[in-house]
This record gives sequence, C-alpha cells and structure tokens, in this order.
Amino acid sequence: MLLKDISLSAVVAGFVAVLVGYLSSVAIIFQAAEAAGASPEQISSWLGALGIAMGVTSIGLSLYFRAPVVTAWSTPGAALLVTSVVGVPMPEIIGAFVLSAVLIILCGATGWFERVMDRIPTSIAAAMLAGILLRFGMNVFTSMETELRLPLVMFLVFLVLRRIVPVYAVVLTLLAGVLFSGWTGFRYTAIDLAVATPVLVVPQFSWQSVIGIGLPLFAVTMASQNIPGIATMRAAGYKTPVSPLITWTGVTQLLLAPFGCFGVNMAAIIAAICMGDSAHRDPDKRYVASVSAGGFYLLFGIFGATVGAALASVPEVLVLTIAGLALFGTIGNSLSAALHDEAQREPALITFLVTASGISLFGIGAAFWGLVAGLVALLVNWLFKR
Repeated sequence: MLLKDISLSAVVAGFVAVLVGYLSSVAIIFQAAEAAGASPEQISSWLGALGIAMGVTSIGLSLYFRAPVVTAWSTPGAALLVTSVVGVPMPEIIGAFVLSAVLIILCGATGWFERVMDRIPTSIAAAMLAGILLRFGMNVFTSMETELRLPLVMFLVFLVLRRIVPVYAVVLTLLAGVLFSGWTGFRYTAIDLAVATPVLVVPQFSWQSVIGIGLPLFAVTMASQNIPGIATMRAAGYKTPVSPLITWTGVTQLLLAPFGCFGVNMAAIIAAICMGDSAHRDPDKRYVASVSAGGFYLLFGIFGATVGAALASVPEVLVLTIAGLALFGTIGNSLSAALHDEAQREPALITFLVTASGISLFGIGAAFWGLVAGLVALLVNWLFKR
C-alpha cells in the first residue's frame, strides 16, 4: 500500500517538515543538554534518542492509522530544561524525564485527554492552527528585509508553479532556492558524518527534580505541544483516535528517556506541512509524508550531533521561505474553516488573534491561551443566548 501511494511531493514534504523542525529548535536542545552538564557523547545520545523516538512514532502511528501523524520533540520542554536543570545531577534529570513519560502515558491510557479534545469545536481548532502558522507565512515576506533576492525569487517561482504543476510546486521551489543560493555565492559546507553512540544513564528520583523538572516538563508538553498537535489534526479533517497517539508517544519517551529523550509529542507546525495540499492532493495519501518525515527523523537521529553542524550550512532564509510557502494552503484553509460559521466567528477570531500574538504566560505558549480565550468567548455567547 505504501509503495503504491508514495509520491515525490509527499517525500519532499516530509523532508521539509523535519528540516524546519530541526533548524527552528535544535540549538535549544544543545543548550538544554549543556545546562545539564552533558558531555559531547551524551549530547549526541540525546539527539539520537530524540530522532529515533520521533522516527519510530511517526512511521508506526502513520502506517497503523493511515493518517499523517507527525511527532516532534518538546521545544517548550527543552527551553524549560535550559533554566531548570542547572546543578541537578544527571541521573535525577533522567528520572524527571521518566516521570514526565509516565504521566503522559496515564493521560493517554485513561482517555480523559481525548474526551477534552473531542469537545473543542472545529472552528476554534482551525483558528488556533491558523494563528500558530501565521508567522511562518509572514516569514516569506519579512525575510525580504534582510535578504531580498532569495525569498523574492522563490516566491515568484512558487506563484508560477502553483498554476502549472501545483502538486510539485514546493518541491521545485525548494530546488530553485538551492540552485539560486549557490549561484549567488553561498557555499554549502562539507560535513563529516559520525554515528551517534547511545549513552545510558540510570534514572534516580528526588522530590526536588520531580517538582522542579518532571511535573513542569509534563505540563508544558501537554499544554503547549499535544493540545495544538491534536487540534492541528482535527483542523485538517483527520479524526484519528487521540488516546493511542498520546499513549504511544509516552511509552516511547519512557523507553528512551535513559538515553536522553526528554519529550516526544504530537507536532503542530511541521505536521501541518505534511497535511497540506502540497504533500498530496488526496488527503488519504498524505500519510506518506509523515512516514517520510519519520524516515528522515531516523536518519538525523542516527547521526546525532553531526546533524546540527550540517544544518548550520543551510541558509536560514531558504528554510524560512520554503516553510512559509509550503504552509500557504493550510493557513488559507484554516482561516476559511475558522470563520465559516457566523455564530462562532468572533470566538474563532479571538482564538486566532491570541494565538498569533505569541503571548506566553506561566511558561505556557500562545496556542494554549488562544484556545482558552476562544472557549471562554464561546461560553459567554452561550450564556447570553439562554
């Protein structure tokens, strides 16, 4: 079935998704590992464990459910670690990773998280997704302030290709960007590949690490990552059961936590790349894009920390531009779904604006607060209609 459904556009969508995911936050992973006092070998192990966890879950869950299920590391979780692990012994840090994984498994296995997500209206979920993705679409144009030529050429090429070969527009635009950046003088650095070696750390537990690291890591991962991730799938029209997704991400994190896997969760931004028209015209075949993403995750994980140096050779403006272009269709569809129902239009607009604002309160990102604001607005509407 997979070989029959495979397409170049889906494979490239998976690659772009992983490239965007790594380039946007891999530096935070390095900072978190360094703050924990990790050796170079342990940093490589952390990246290897995260890559394998994301690869296995993306491939396995996508093939099982025949839906574009994309997982990612917890970027807010990594940012939390940067400030919370300083001075804490490595075994206790790993113990906090284990605790967070156990709590995530409980959320999935009990089914309460799925019951909450099933009650979120489609318009609110779509508005939240549009708010999350807005800045990526805007990056196509804001990047022109510092580097005009490359993003402008890619944008014009994309406009033309969308009318001629829409399915392959993103693929060919990416190729055009690479060729143009090379033609204008950018040099891609050769990198020596080295396989990551797993470094096992036996977990230990203390009340300080549980309260200071484990519980906050769990809360941030669920609120800032899993809620937007599931909402992204719902907004794209995929009704995949939530409980197995959450449970298996938790199980995978639990198994790989001793090697440095601090958090694996449902993806939102990069998942949207795999769920859009640019991945495949047929929504039933877009799972190939997430399987492709899982394959690249595994590849990146096997080579561990070497990937960070390799990605440093890619022009940032190229990645920002191709990510934004790949998400144009998803942003437009999300806004249309969010504002379609006139009765829910204002709550959806509030959700969109709060999410797009980028506000962060109590260490929890804007996507969660946008969802809360929209639901409060819906509640007010309902109360005053009675």
